Amino acid sequence: MANDIRVVNVPITLDKPRNIVYDLNAFIELEEIYGSQQEAVKAIQTKGLKHIRAWLWAGLVHEDKTLTQEQVGSLFSYSDPEVILEISDKILRAATGNLPDAKN
Repeated sequence: MANDIRVVNVPITLDKPRNIVYDLNAFIELEEIYGSQQEAVKAIQTKGLKHIRAWLWAGLVHEDKTLTQEQVGSLFSYSDPEVILEISDKILRAATGNLPDAKN
């Protein structure tokens, strides 16, 4: 059986260069926060700061298991809407790049 999940590293510079990765562990973290993958997707679609922070944390925690959501929140300035849009775009790229291919 082939593994259809593609791991995509999306580079982002915050306090230092990092990579956003949504592997199985990241999706499990999001499921624990939101209760289901569907609720996690609904939450990020709102583009609320709380949800952007949670998704960003889940995508970064692979690099540092001690990283907290609060620490991630301090890594970027939410006062600049451009930064939030850039982070949202990178989250979307990383998350959708890891989804399995649709079967015909």
